[in-house]
Parts: sequence; C-alpha cells; structure tokens
Amino acid sequence: MEKAAGFLSSLLGGGEEVPQEPAATVRSILIYPIKSCRGISVPQAPITSTGFRWDRQWVVVNSKGRAYTQRVKPKLALVEVEMPPEAFAEEWRPTADSYLVVRAPGMDPLKIPLSAEQAIINDVSVWEWSGSAYDEGAEAAEWFSSYFGNPSRLVRFKEGSEIRPTNPDYAQGYKIMFTDCFPFLMASQGSLDALNEVLKEPVPMNRFRPNILVDGCHPYSEDLWKTIKINKLTFQGVKLCNRCKVPTINQENGILGTEPTETLLTFRSDEVLRPSHKNKRQVYFGQNLVCKESLSAKGKGRIIKVSDPVYVLERFPSSDEAPA
Repeated sequence: MEKAAGFLSSLLGGGEEVPQEPAATVRSILIYPIKSCRGISVPQAPITSTGFRWDRQWVVVNSKGRAYTQRVKPKLALVEVEMPPEAFAEEWRPTADSYLVVRAPGMDPLKIPLSAEQAIINDVSVWEWSGSAYDEGAEAAEWFSSYFGNPSRLVRFKEGSEIRPTNPDYAQGYKIMFTDCFPFLMASQGSLDALNEVLKEPVPMNRFRPNILVDGCHPYSEDLWKTIKINKLTFQGVKLCNRCKVPTINQENGILGTEPTETLLTFRSDEVLRPSHKNKRQVYFGQNLVCKESLSAKGKGRIIKVSDPVYVLERFPSSDEAPA
C-alpha cells in the first residue's frame, strides 16, 4: 500500500501526501478566445503563464478602446469562435494557414490570421488595466462595427511587453490577459444539477462560463478546495466567484432575464454563506484558481485533459473562511 501511495505521489508531481481517491474528474475544458464570446470545448489545454493557452487573448473594444463584455453587449453571446483543433496541442505553433474564425447571425465568417504581424493600438482598457494591444485590422473592425452598429475593433493581448497582474490580495505574482480577474474558473456539474433542482427552468453550464468543469463531487464542494492536483499541476483556490449579471443572459439568444441570480440569492449569497461579511446581495458560483507551475520557467507537461482525476490536497474549513 505504501509503495502504491508513493507511486501515485510521483505521478502527481510532488512530495505532498495525496489522497488515495480523486475527489472529482475533469468533465470539460472550455476556452474563450475572444472575451465574452462563446467558448470552445476542447479535449486538452496547455497551461501558460496567463492561464490556458488562447483563453481571452482577444477582446472587442469600442472607439475609445474600452472592452466590450456581455454586461453591455449581450449580443457577444451569439458570436462563435473556431480555432484549429491542433492549436490545443502543447507545442503547436501557428502557420500562415492558421486562422481564428469568427461567426455570428447575419454575418459572413471572419478569418483572423494567427501568425500575421499586426499594428499596435494604444489605450486599450479592461476594468482597471490599460495598455497597448495588437490591432487585428480594418476587416475585423468593419465586421464587428457592422455587427454591433457602432465603431468597434478586435484587439489581441500584447504578451511580449504588456503585463496585467491579478489582484495581489488574492493571488500575488500571477498574471492574466483579458479575463476578468483570475486565470482559471472551476465549477462542478454537481453544483449545476443542485441549482437546477430548485429552478423553475433549468439553465446550462454556459451561463457560468467556467474553464474547468468537474464531475463526481458533491454540490458546491469546490467552494472549499484550497489546493488541488490535476495531472502533476498544483492549482490553488484563491477566491469564490462572485457573479455579475452575465449568468442571467441566455447564451442561445442573448436575452437578459432574472434567473438564476434570484434563486441563487436565497442560498448562495453572502448573507447565507458568509454572514460575517457585508455585501449581502452578492452571489457565488464556482471557484477562481491559479496554477502554481505558471509562475516558473517554461517546461513540458503543463497540460490538463478531459477525464483527468482531481485530487484535493487541502480544504478551507468553511465557506465563511474561503476568500471571496
């Protein structure tokens, strides 16, 4: 038995004592190349210094360089994004024939070269951050301007020179591209199933836009996961995900409603989960994560796959003590 435990520990890539049984299994991996647009379900995804490769690497901005999100442009929910399937292999590099393809109702497909040199645009802003980015050009600008009915441009994060740090109060030393706050968002199928049991009309997981969907655990158990291992990689739960109005937007038609937030307020609010905290109207679904290995120099094997087991190494004592 001790030899088996030692072998399992070596497979997980560390000297920590690991549980004999996984707490869950990776059910889906989802990448959102353009911020607030539809995600891509992939069988595996390499991990970079900013999260999954390609995740939120692009964003649509207005004439002042301010990022669009579904909060103000719910039509983003209808924009589909396609990438070459091989783009999610660990060492893949784009060629002259590699494209990001964008589709939306009433629009011809838009093809964005993945290897072309782009001009630089300044004063791009996402929430508190501002900096320069690559401008994807006039054709993309015309496409998105036509779709939204006002001047818009598609820009790509300028990894070589720009740094957008995570909030150091929760995750010191980590960085992201155009995602809201943290590199990864995890949610469980059990949590969604439990929510749907109390909703009048069930909602799909795309309302919550996770990167890592796990299955096989109790509802909302991910709230308490402080340190987990997936395929030799160490992830840390840094903040419960407080939800904006995006989960109330139907991702199939872009129409805003009131659910599931109204129901979540009855049992997933600060008032219920975290009574010692002040923001009583905030609701939570999912856990924000960082990956410890993303801080170090590049190396092979930094990839997770669908069906990978999830091992919980450390838990928060209670939801009230989990960061939020």
